[in-house]
Amino acid sequence: MASLLAHSKGPKAGCRYIVFSRGEKRELIYLGKIPERVAGMIHRHVEDLIAASMGGASIMPGTTHWLTKIDASLSDKLANVGLIEPRADATQATLDAFITDYLDKLNVKPGTLFNLNLARRNLVEFFGAEKRLKDITPGDADEWRRWLKRKHSDNTVRRRCGRAKQFFRAAVRKKLIAESPFGDMKDCRVTGNRERDYFISPADAQRVLDACPDTQWRLLFALSRFAGLRCPSEHSALRWADVDFAKGRMTVRSPKTEQYEGKDSRVVPIFPELRPYLEAAKESAAKSAEHVITIPSVAAFRDGGPSPNLGTRMQKIVKRAGLTPWPKLFHNLRATRQTELAQTFPEHVVCEWIGNSQAIAREHYLRVSNADYAKAIGSKSDVKSDVTNPDKATQKETGHTAASSGTLGNAVQKCLEANGFGEIFPAIRDLLQKYQ
Repeated sequence: MASLLAHSKGPKAGCRYIVFSRGEKRELIYLGKIPERVAGMIHRHVEDLIAASMGGASIMPGTTHWLTKIDASLSDKLANVGLIEPRADATQATLDAFITDYLDKLNVKPGTLFNLNLARRNLVEFFGAEKRLKDITPGDADEWRRWLKRKHSDNTVRRRCGRAKQFFRAAVRKKLIAESPFGDMKDCRVTGNRERDYFISPADAQRVLDACPDTQWRLLFALSRFAGLRCPSEHSALRWADVDFAKGRMTVRSPKTEQYEGKDSRVVPIFPELRPYLEAAKESAAKSAEHVITIPSVAAFRDGGPSPNLGTRMQKIVKRAGLTPWPKLFHNLRATRQTELAQTFPEHVVCEWIGNSQAIAREHYLRVSNADYAKAIGSKSDVKSDVTNPDKATQKETGHTAASSGTLGNAVQKCLEANGFGEIFPAIRDLLQKYQ
């Protein structure tokens, strides 16, 4: 394969070199005056590189790691004989060119790539596209973070700084810089922002459902509020073949977690609150329909189009229901459902249904509602659970009772028709007691 030789005479006495053949061509790698033990180690790695280049095999992990440690001189010698790619000139590596090249070679989902590009744009906007990587200092990184804080929320800043750390860590591994200017930056992990938590009460959920324009939008909302699906990725992936009405279960496919073993899908109960909306959508669906949600923007997203802007339309529906749109509209629907379920079922069971870990649930999903406070003090009053913290309410109590909902309104109308005016009050009283 390759021979390790040493000069024993002349001016290069004691120098070592590696000789190997590629076809009819003879290649030589001059090592210089180095100990035999070191030369032997280099020889073993070179043989691995030769085998990989000639036979199409993968480079051994040990050799891959060794290549990250060698100096520029030896790296150039290996590149000159075609065993590795030429090392980039670290002194000339510029910010935008490096990150763009890094992202081009990254195998991630479109949404992740979009978010990574947001961090790249922020870096380029502040430092300039031609800024050399080696010229960015830890002090510069601190200034960039302070600049971001004037433009974005705390969690957005944390997220962008975490992605900047990712970029510069990759530059260190490619030997373009000796150390990352973001290497010792702390607090780059997104944390739960309790100021934006919101609990959507069953009464308010019903009002939104009544304000939805059609069966599809009602189901979209119900899947978020009563099944805790991630919107839009899990809604768009749901097929009628995944819905088993007889067993009361449905298989939810999760593009967000599919890269983790055993997390590509989960089985979720068809909760009683959800079933009517699923059944209504099934009745109105074409016999050949494959997917459950057929809203045009969701269908386009499913076929590789841009992420549907469902939040804007849903905000209009919430306003039509007489409510003020709450923060993190779909996330808080999902979090509300997890909070409700956690009051009845074990936490590990609820996390299995919702599709997150117990640690993530505690930090980002589980809420404390007004009903919890009422229960703690033994109150028998019907307290609405509209916000996480009653001292930081983001929306005033609407004052509407359950009788304002469309479902109950229809029932009351039937009672009016069936009983006549003289007997209406006892009928309404009995109906309300049964409804509650």
